[in-house]
Amino acid sequence: MKRKIASSKLRSAAFTRTRADHSAELAHDYCELIAELIDEKGEARGTDIALRLGVSNATVAKTMKRFSDQGLVEQEPYRAIFLTADGWKLAEDGRRKHAIVEQFLLALGISSKVAQVDAEGIEHHVSDETLKAMARFLARN
Repeated sequence: MKRKIASSKLRSAAFTRTRADHSAELAHDYCELIAELIDEKGEARGTDIALRLGVSNATVAKTMKRFSDQGLVEQEPYRAIFLTADGWKLAEDGRRKHAIVEQFLLALGISSKVAQVDAEGIEHHVSDETLKAMARFLARN
């Protein structure tokens, strides 16, 4: 019986972590994309974000308002969107995780196209312990 209770608690913790990961996933993706657009074009505009994510301009505007309230972006009406220090930190963390996961998948022999797509999902759910193990593996190989 104790084993069953411990197993149930472990599953509950895993589901709780997954829900938390999902709630942070959107902010990570938007901040990474905004950083990418700033690197490419010098600025990020809502229409560019909407095009790349395949969402409406209204969805981007609503999301940017929420991220502005959270201190991740700065934006004036009808102007470019810029990341705050916290937004840049989130974007760089996402880029770092994505790079490690993608390189790890490539080292396993996964095709470049599949590794890139899979890394986009895995980066949001990989634990720090697993990410460090992937980085150690890559450093040895």
